[in-house]
Amino acid sequence: MSTGRTVEAPVETDKRKDPPVAQHMMRADQNRDTIKGEVSKDLRHDSAAKHVTGSAEYCDDIPEPMGTLHAYLGLSTRAHALIRELDLSAVRSAPGVIGVLTADDLPGSNDVSPTGRNDEPIFATEKVEFWGQPMFAVVAETRDAARRAAKLAQVTYEDLPHALDPETAQEADMGYVTPPLTLRRGDAGDAMSKAAHRIKGKLRVGGQDHLYLEGHIAFAIPGEDDDVLVHSSTQHPSEAQHMVAHVLGVPSNAVTINVRRMGGGFGGKETQMNLFCAVAAVAAKKWNRAVKIRPDRDDDMSATGKRHDFVIDYEVGFDDEGVIEAVTGEFAARCGFSSDLSGPVTDRALFHADNAYYYPNALLNSHPLKTNTVSNTAFRGFGGPQGVIVAERIMEEIAYHRGVDSLAIRKRNFYGDNGRDVTPYHQTVEDNIAPRIVQELEESADYQARRQAVLDWNAKGGTIRKGIALTPVKFGISFTATWYNQAGALLHIYSDGSIHLNHGGTEMGQGLNTKVAQVVADALQVDFDKIKITKTTTEKVPNTSATAASSGSDLNGMAAQNAADQIKERLIAFAAERWQTDAGNVRFVANAVQVGGETIPFADFIREAYLARIHLSAAGFYKTPKIHWDRDTGKGRPFYYYAYGAACSEVSVDTLTGEYRVERTDILHDVGKSLNPILDKGQIEGAFIQGMGWLTTEELWWDKQGQLRTHAPSTYKIPLASDRPRVFNVELAKWSENRENTIKRSKAVGEPPFMLGISVFEALSHAVASVADYKTCPRLDAPATPECVLMAIERLRG
Repeated sequence: MSTGRTVEAPVETDKRKDPPVAQHMMRADQNRDTIKGEVSKDLRHDSAAKHVTGSAEYCDDIPEPMGTLHAYLGLSTRAHALIRELDLSAVRSAPGVIGVLTADDLPGSNDVSPTGRNDEPIFATEKVEFWGQPMFAVVAETRDAARRAAKLAQVTYEDLPHALDPETAQEADMGYVTPPLTLRRGDAGDAMSKAAHRIKGKLRVGGQDHLYLEGHIAFAIPGEDDDVLVHSSTQHPSEAQHMVAHVLGVPSNAVTINVRRMGGGFGGKETQMNLFCAVAAVAAKKWNRAVKIRPDRDDDMSATGKRHDFVIDYEVGFDDEGVIEAVTGEFAARCGFSSDLSGPVTDRALFHADNAYYYPNALLNSHPLKTNTVSNTAFRGFGGPQGVIVAERIMEEIAYHRGVDSLAIRKRNFYGDNGRDVTPYHQTVEDNIAPRIVQELEESADYQARRQAVLDWNAKGGTIRKGIALTPVKFGISFTATWYNQAGALLHIYSDGSIHLNHGGTEMGQGLNTKVAQVVADALQVDFDKIKITKTTTEKVPNTSATAASSGSDLNGMAAQNAADQIKERLIAFAAERWQTDAGNVRFVANAVQVGGETIPFADFIREAYLARIHLSAAGFYKTPKIHWDRDTGKGRPFYYYAYGAACSEVSVDTLTGEYRVERTDILHDVGKSLNPILDKGQIEGAFIQGMGWLTTEELWWDKQGQLRTHAPSTYKIPLASDRPRVFNVELAKWSENRENTIKRSKAVGEPPFMLGISVFEALSHAVASVADYKTCPRLDAPATPECVLMAIERLRG
């Protein structure tokens, strides 16, 4: 920081001063000795104005070259069947149809499995394994022609038995799509048998559709030789690049993936876009014309994966005070017909089955089950929410058993000192601020007085019952696949002082580009609007990781910082030599560079560096330190750090209909030293509402034949603006600062606040429990739709 002192320039041995510099030299005391702070500021999203005016360009807005063709998928109408005959003659002869793609038309491999297990064909061949599985693609002059033609296929099936949910899959011995995981600490069996109190239970947790505003889409343009350019709405450009190359049978350097922005991702575009990119690219190369593929919402929801459903059998042993002594859990997940990302998703569910609580003895097993449904995939939280909700159910069970406030039980079981700081996967919780977060929220939300008011209200009887709950979250940050914890960035400073920034992360509305540009602006001490943020492209930054696991800002911000530091190091050395001074006398200040006692405008300084042939470009790189994980032993440090938060929600429930509304929610969340507080608050608000939707209204339903019936907004209910809490208070823990060396000591914010929606689920349970005088845990399943709430009320009354 500036000391406010004027530093006299040393005597120069080279008296030459070039006119471009001399003309703009000024004394440092002329209000130029200041440091700009472009981080930790409420800068608006760089595309905010474009979003609200409709000028933001998405994949479907890119002008189509003359002769662009359109592809559409032909989907199966059986959950599990042999394909005895696939007659596509009517499809090929339909108006406007150019041709049809099947597995026989793929130059390379018929597989887009992200795990390399060769279990996810682009087009089914001998057998279909879920209703909505692609069997072919129509390519036509218009999208409407392709869509209509896809319905004309004549398919003869031989039906086979199918299993649609985890319990049926276990009964049918369908097997696992990926090896299960066991986390073991202490001797859970022995501790359970000795515990003063034991409770067994089962929790069914539903899945969730991503339901982004922009669905899946890919637009491929053929190039010369093996080259193909694909514009796509994907969170993982490098994986899409590799998959397209794999399917085309060409090297990855022949494929370029471009992503300017997405209209929502939430994890659903991490792997699921591979199919669409591959189909568009194959068609483009086959007919040497641009090809676009964009399914209707109904087909999109039927053919692409969702959040994993779980059925969890749990048992907890505890003492008279409600302090946990042992926990066991069997986590059975509906994974779908192929592995996709089910391995790491079900792993992360186990990693978060403790949430913010210490389990002295634990035995947790995952069961990633194969089912005859679309393969489920990444979704905000990546299995973590399904683990956290079990921990909160356990707290609720103990509280009703002991007849005390569930918040008191939570406090008694928090991670703490004296050896109570090791997780079931043997990572030490070093920065445990959950108790402080909860204590501060308890006070600021006036929890105790409001809880008493809820109890008093319910004691009167009546139709409307109220409930309140305060729940915490502790969420681990890093990819559990260690090699994904790396990122690159490319930074150019042009001779006029303007700056061009590219990094491997993708923008899906979360403000990643804004945050990374803030980091660069801060490093170079220039105004934010001097930086041009460009599309993500595999041509500039190779081998990038998915923008997922809440690590976008952590990884790409550090990579961009590294690139800026490289250029700054060169510029400082140049300035020290050019003006014959020590490197310590060269400082970057507000839109300028101070050399000794003189200050040079940034653009003029860069021009001078260019004339001196200083390299003004850098490729930055970053890899997360300290993390390691041994899956075979279930031990390691899979997470670099933890993010914390807490939410207090109050609800009103109509006991005659089961309908409810959220009256008030207060949130206190930990984002470390925020890079952009207003963007972080937006992420917290959106995550909470999305988490609330997962647990209350968003119900996926398959009929007995295996067809998804909740396949559009008409049948699948996401939260509306009218569903938000009537009073909604969101605050950041401004005192928090990441103890680890993250970018500017910030913390990830994408996924952790999603689990704050559990406070609504727990508040609903509290309201329902009132009809039986809080003697019994209602054991609501998720989603707790009004129908489910009403049935739980009748069950307790009966």
